[in-house]
Amino acid sequence: MSVLLTENRAGEAGFTLIETLVALALTGLVLSALANITAQWLPNWNRGMDRIQRSESIGLALERICADLAAAEYVPANREQRQPLFDGSELSVTFVRTALGPNARPGLDVVRIGEITDQRDLVTVRSRAPFAPLQPAVSLSEQLQFGDPVVLMRAPFRLSFSYAGRDRVWKTNWHDPDKLPAAIMLTVRDAATERVLSVSTVTSIHAEAAAAEDGKAEGGEQNSKDGAKDNSKPANGGSGQGGS
Repeated sequence: MSVLLTENRAGEAGFTLIETLVALALTGLVLSALANITAQWLPNWNRGMDRIQRSESIGLALERICADLAAAEYVPANREQRQPLFDGSELSVTFVRTALGPNARPGLDVVRIGEITDQRDLVTVRSRAPFAPLQPAVSLSEQLQFGDPVVLMRAPFRLSFSYAGRDRVWKTNWHDPDKLPAAIMLTVRDAATERVLSVSTVTSIHAEAAAAEDGKAEGGEQNSKDGAKDNSKPANGGSGQGGS
């Protein structure tokens, strides 16, 4: 009796060859379906991650550019000129600001932010040069030797500038002005589609006029007020003494 039970259990244990083949076929179908789904989903994932990384890098670049432009100072090119050293065009801007950097010495820098050609592609680069009085009859490009380039934006994205005074009338250039612009618009465009990105922004410049001129004006007004007060005191005092 025990022998028969053992033979029956031995016949029931395990899988048959047909069951094994069916299981392998189903496993192959499932893996094939997963491979097809992954092949379609992974490129979209990579493109989405690439867009996010580009947006973050563009946002960081615009933050740095806005901080630079906001720190622009009203500094004439030399003692003979009263106009600030500022030259703005649609694709580049040159201005003076306090030297900034881990190895920067106390003083001023002439900063240029604009496009250059790098390996047949247009890139937006920040470069700098130590500030020194310039000759009035020579162009900026001939006198300034910019160095320390830092790439801020690469193709297909392009950065353009617009300038406005206190009247908020936007212009594509700001050459030889008597004052610094009140605001600068930074427009980021996809060169392939000409689409303007939503990260485009506007930054304000803190200094618009020479501090010395403002100080003279304020000092003149204060002196005139003090003079008026001083002139009035002796008059009142004299009349008081005469009356007594």
